[in-house]
Amino acid sequence: MALKKIQTPLTDESVLDLKAGDRVELSGTIFTARDAAHQRLIETIRKGEDLPFELNGSIIYYSGSSPAAPGKVIGACGPTTSYRMDEMTLPLLELGLKGMIGKGERSQEVINAMQTHKAVYFAAIGGAGALIARAVKKNDVIAYDDLGAEAIRKLEVEGFKAIVVIDAHGNNLYETEPSKYKTTT
Repeated sequence: MALKKIQTPLTDESVLDLKAGDRVELSGTIFTARDAAHQRLIETIRKGEDLPFELNGSIIYYSGSSPAAPGKVIGACGPTTSYRMDEMTLPLLELGLKGMIGKGERSQEVINAMQTHKAVYFAAIGGAGALIARAVKKNDVIAYDDLGAEAIRKLEVEGFKAIVVIDAHGNNLYETEPSKYKTTT
């Protein structure tokens, strides 16, 4: 399967063109946010306040980076387990979030909302944080600096490799692929 080069921000059209199993290279702006940052984002939405970044068309990468070595833009920045953000994902999708990057399965509620709001879930390879960091060209903390590694970061990436695991049509590699590897005895 050919590699698809995707530029952020995402649009409905670019998301609907992606299919589960597509290999992609993302370039442009993505934002990092993990559990604690998601809780603050949801509190901000509930209060009716402005969010620290524009959600419409954005991608959130579920990652908290390690400190950058001298001369490096960022430390290792691998994905974290995504289901921990599931209960906080729907309000973000309703406000235009178009992509999420992480690892592991998502709830059916999130998958249904992805179909409704035309969003996509990408998987990045767990344990490859140092390799993933090579795609990060710029790294700025934009919110919640007090959270340390869990602060929201604005990353400029070039050639960030990922796989479409769940597409906007509800196709889900976590459901379709395991049966291909079952052995019969």
